[in-house]
Amino acid sequence: MTNTTDAQLYGYADLNRLMSLMTGDEKHGPAATSTLDALWVLYDRVLRVTPTTADSPGRDRFLLSKGHGPMAYYAVLAARGFFGEELLAGFGAYESPLGHHPDRLLVPGAEIGSGSLGHGLPLAVGSALGLRAQGLTEPRVWVLTGDAELDEGSNHEAIAYAGPAGLDQLHTVVIDNASATYARPGGIAARFEAAGWSALTVDGRDHDALHAAFTAPHPGRPHAVIARVATER
Repeated sequence: MTNTTDAQLYGYADLNRLMSLMTGDEKHGPAATSTLDALWVLYDRVLRVTPTTADSPGRDRFLLSKGHGPMAYYAVLAARGFFGEELLAGFGAYESPLGHHPDRLLVPGAEIGSGSLGHGLPLAVGSALGLRAQGLTEPRVWVLTGDAELDEGSNHEAIAYAGPAGLDQLHTVVIDNASATYARPGGIAARFEAAGWSALTVDGRDHDALHAAFTAPHPGRPHAVIARVATER
């Protein structure tokens, strides 16, 4: 599906209404709302991508690894004009492009298809390496994961590789809602720091704190922001 450029734009105050248009038993509401503030700050204040630049080689790439709760993602994409809000009411229906997991071939603005306990971090590492190989040093790669996804081995391999590789175009946002099975000594940030990443932990509902963490300098190192939110499953 091609990106639209004439959809109405909305603000943060409209997101709850946009999310309310999506109904059904498989909407994973708490998983979605835990990501809402981080997604909004990224798309409103940080990411250099718009509906008109969504296919540009110089765009920032955003990868939603936490794909099993995409309602907030869809609401933010609609609010930023990637598609019209009329698509939201069909969420999860057979004929709708907005599935229970995002499909990059159907959802305007989506970079990857992803699902439960996604593997978006290794995909983000590959994207950063691809940009480097092409000499594209300006675009940034952002990936949003849940804390439980860090139970997956491929994500730890990506963390272990990206630090020594100096992938400073790579950024990870971890939504920490205390849903991971295994605790990590020193917390999630310590895991990234041990692998040579820059890492900050902030309140995942505080927009100014999120923005400051997202834009903090990290020369020569990939950057992780751990966004803590109230426990939601």
